[in-house]
Amino acid sequence: MARPVWRGSITFGLVSIPVALYSAVDDHTVHFHQLQRGTNDRIRYRRVNERTGDDVGFDDIVKGREVGDGEYVVVEPDELADIAPGRSRSIEIESFVALDEIDPVHFRTTYWLGPSGEGSVNPYRLLAAAMARTNRVGIAQFVMRNKQYLTAVRADRGVLALDTLYFADEIRDPADVLDVDLGKRPGKGKQLDMAVALIEAMEAPWRPQDYRDTYTERVEKLVADKKAGKKPEPAPEPAEVSSLMDVLQRSVAQAKGKGASGKATKSGKGSGRKPDLDEASKTDLVKLARKLGIAGRSTMTAAELRKAIRRAEKKAGRAA
Repeated sequence: MARPVWRGSITFGLVSIPVALYSAVDDHTVHFHQLQRGTNDRIRYRRVNERTGDDVGFDDIVKGREVGDGEYVVVEPDELADIAPGRSRSIEIESFVALDEIDPVHFRTTYWLGPSGEGSVNPYRLLAAAMARTNRVGIAQFVMRNKQYLTAVRADRGVLALDTLYFADEIRDPADVLDVDLGKRPGKGKQLDMAVALIEAMEAPWRPQDYRDTYTERVEKLVADKKAGKKPEPAPEPAEVSSLMDVLQRSVAQAKGKGASGKATKSGKGSGRKPDLDEASKTDLVKLARKLGIAGRSTMTAAELRKAIRRAEKKAGRAA
């Protein structure tokens, strides 16, 4: 069982629910040690005074902030500790906002929030169900490991997730970092039509299980091949392309009848078969619900839409 990285409570209004915070991801990045070539000797770093070349003890190292012209303001560890925010005992939700209103650029790291103790299970499940039905996320700030975080608490797969967010002043304006004339009119004519056609031809449900970290797999294979004395295989060279229009036309022709993964789609487009509701996106489900005249569709979850559509189709079949 995973160990929580934080324990406390989540509060909204007068309600307080004991919870525990767990990391939601497992980093599979391959990590290497640094060795001296030709040996198995590890490389170690030393703390050295760049002016004298002498080693410096950890207790003699302080933090300094450069304020210009090589001048530093030195800050002692105790001074930082005096102004550090105290550890939060609770995640206090200040407001609930629509999930769709949060620009994805704000999302930083995801954690799972779980109930802490038997007595918190029922109120925890109630909060998760209410947030799922309203499609709202709770905005809160809390402190963990001497750092203040802006967070969004949301329902996900029947449990609560907590996403740490970047503050507004941490988000760069694309106009400040991109060498692109944002005032220039976008493409038009046949190229734009062809690009739109390509996007529509490659439309597919979001299936994260269809994707994997192939680079990490190649690194693992490289290590295994070298250990076995095999010569590593180089990665294939990318194919040369010609004009943009030619590439778009060939891409559309290749994508028609296939999903984004290159496999034949199960949606049944052009085949006369009914779409697979289990793989349809929420947008497609809403469109189908609109055609069937299902009331309240805009507030339904994807699972609720599928149930309502199946009921409506069954009712229409009996009427026919």
